[in-house]
Amino acid sequence: MTLHVAFVASRRWPDTLIDPEPNYCSHVFQGVGKVPLSAWFAIPPGAKTTLVATYGITGCLDDQASLRALGRKAYAQGYAVVLFDWRAHGQSAMLSPTLLSDGINEGPDFVYIAAQAIALGCPPRLCFSGYSLGGQLALWGLKAAEDPGVREGAGLDVDVPVTGVVVCPNLDAWRSLNYLMEHPWGQYLEKAITGGLKRLARELLEAHPDSLDPAAVERFDSILAFDRELVIATLGFDSVEDYYAATSPLSFMAGLQSPHLVFYAEDDPLFHPALVDELRQLGEVSPQMTLLLTRYGGHVGYLSDRATQQQYSDPDAWWAWNRTLEWLDKQYAV
Repeated sequence: MTLHVAFVASRRWPDTLIDPEPNYCSHVFQGVGKVPLSAWFAIPPGAKTTLVATYGITGCLDDQASLRALGRKAYAQGYAVVLFDWRAHGQSAMLSPTLLSDGINEGPDFVYIAAQAIALGCPPRLCFSGYSLGGQLALWGLKAAEDPGVREGAGLDVDVPVTGVVVCPNLDAWRSLNYLMEHPWGQYLEKAITGGLKRLARELLEAHPDSLDPAAVERFDSILAFDRELVIATLGFDSVEDYYAATSPLSFMAGLQSPHLVFYAEDDPLFHPALVDELRQLGEVSPQMTLLLTRYGGHVGYLSDRATQQQYSDPDAWWAWNRTLEWLDKQYAV
């Protein structure tokens, strides 16, 4: 499923949907610290809730099939949609040399974007969403939205409700990356992701020539090395392990007070297998978490066959997004 989504569905996705793409408006939001973040937004007539969402470790809005499928489906069902390139990605990277922080700053970015989207006419009821590393960022967004200081800085009214939906979120980077590098399939996936990070760094350096050390950009040869060479020093961490410990959501998920839906597959090849039981236990003690833990699905591979579509009365193969919108309708039932 992981490979199918990456190499097949990513090319054919428009043919899997009956919903047209919204007529998005391009907009530059200001994240925390006034970092410019490029986004698309669309507001349907009578919009009921605002979905703010982003994608995983590499890519841009143009090439994110899963995110754009979610945007189509959500808009068609009456949701205002805000899709954004997070820090150092896509058009946001062209606007600012600010590097990523795996949630430390991206969490507040969700809140800042949401407040500005409401000012543009989006409904003051929110859902933060993302998949893979974007799921980690969305969880940080929920955490940030529960901080009165972040809300005040963003200009988000204290009464605006926030929910979250994350698909295959990265929960513990240190364990998972070490697991990847020890596994034959994992080594292939890690190498592919590193190639994406190399392209990201080179594009950032080309757009902002003085922002990065060119030698460091060419030197890193793994995800761990990318963070060690380019990221951790700017954030004040002494080691990559300390950085991953500080940014991994497992440390705070039990305390989240906002309702959130978590999709996770037991056969996800990117994450350490021990995280399955840990997430299951976390779901048992977290009253605000709805956990959909599936036996299969791979990494963000929740595409269903025709039999499953008939079983769930789904209009298409996007199983996780269909469950997402069902869940959101219940959260914000009026």
